[in-house]
Amino acid sequence: MALSPAIKPPPPPPTLPGFEHVKRSWNNNYQSYAARILPGEYYVTRHDEGVYTTLGSCVSACIRDAELGIGGMNHFMLPITDAAPADAWRAASQSSATRYGNYAMEHLINEIMRNGGKRQNLEVKIFGGGRILQNMTDVGERNIAFVRDYLKIEGLKVISEDVGNIYPRMVVYFPATGRVRVKRLRSLHNNTIVTQETSYIDNLKAKPVSGDVELF
Repeated sequence: MALSPAIKPPPPPPTLPGFEHVKRSWNNNYQSYAARILPGEYYVTRHDEGVYTTLGSCVSACIRDAELGIGGMNHFMLPITDAAPADAWRAASQSSATRYGNYAMEHLINEIMRNGGKRQNLEVKIFGGGRILQNMTDVGERNIAFVRDYLKIEGLKVISEDVGNIYPRMVVYFPATGRVRVKRLRSLHNNTIVTQETSYIDNLKAKPVSGDVELF
């Protein structure tokens, strides 16, 4: 019996301006396109597609307008400090370090609102912040403290989270519905993730802090 020809996936939905560089591919499991973001990136969509990333110590906020389905995900880490874990967030909040987190959060929120989202309709889910970087202060804990504090100050509603512990995670988010799939990864994935995050830390040390962003 002849095999049925492979079903060709539909063309990808259009990207919003500024996100043309983000790699997207068809995912058979979810029967949709999914955009992959790396540390320091974010992605926003108005269409029924996913956004995914792999997190170690970094944190991702998944934010959407719950009525319109416009939303996206970011992926960020605060720069390393020499503060002890208990003092790390306090030390960061008194320095320019938090501007990296502010940049990631404000750009994501601004882009959602620029494309029709309304602040009062925003819902948030947060992920990541695992302790996978050895011989360092708990970077993940500091990232979690930052994003929780930021969202509390901004009055944004967190409806779910999966943060902390020792696991790296793969997160897939669908802004159109708010659905999230989280897979806790085995330790064999750690070397790749540690290499990625160490490189990101080095980049943060080398480049200047980004300028302020106006929040609508």
